[in-house]
Amino acid sequence: MGNTPVLLLPGMMLDSGVYAGQLRALGESGPVIEGDITGARSIADLAARLLATAPPRFAVVGLSLGGIIALELWRRARERITHLALLDTTPHAETAPRRARRAEEIAIANGGGLRGLLVESFKPRYLARRNRGDEGLLGRILDMGLRAGTRVFEDQSLALRDRPDSVATLPTIDCPSLVLCGREDELCPPQWHADMALAMPRADLVVLSDCGHLAPMEEPGAVTHALLRLLRRDP
Repeated sequence: MGNTPVLLLPGMMLDSGVYAGQLRALGESGPVIEGDITGARSIADLAARLLATAPPRFAVVGLSLGGIIALELWRRARERITHLALLDTTPHAETAPRRARRAEEIAIANGGGLRGLLVESFKPRYLARRNRGDEGLLGRILDMGLRAGTRVFEDQSLALRDRPDSVATLPTIDCPSLVLCGREDELCPPQWHADMALAMPRADLVVLSDCGHLAPMEEPGAVTHALLRLLRRDP
């Protein structure tokens, strides 16, 4: 594993707090870079900003939106990436119905309804059934979303709406890889992850029981174990 820097990319309306359960263990193995996925409204621009400040060689861990950005990083700079972890994410472009819904959500958020969106529409669907009543966990997720604010919500919604399809990229990912998800992930179902892992030449698939879309928060120990095992693999 050495001292390979690890770039951590969170999901939509989340920040590095989503990886709180992994930071210590990863930090004991090498430098950890908490990636900023705000300040741009396209996957291409977000990837370009990250590459401009990333080390010459690094591993990438991406959750949800972060995983989509990680795939763009691979397309742009595969020679710089030593290991790749895709967590609770998708290689698919946005569907037409979901694209239309994004515009409605942006309007609601800009009209003062961000908190309602986060509480009622987004965050409960992010978690496994057993975790949906965990007020501490829900509070941490909501705090991250409210800190991000309406502008970030709009930017990230547009980035997700217009994201490229990455299915054709998967067979080119020849570094050691991890594809991990919760069995109860309603946003990015386990079958998508099984298909991704099958398409990637050096990918391990991990599906966690009693876990939804936020695996690093719902099952921090299992995710840490899987990431450390990935980073021990020879590039």
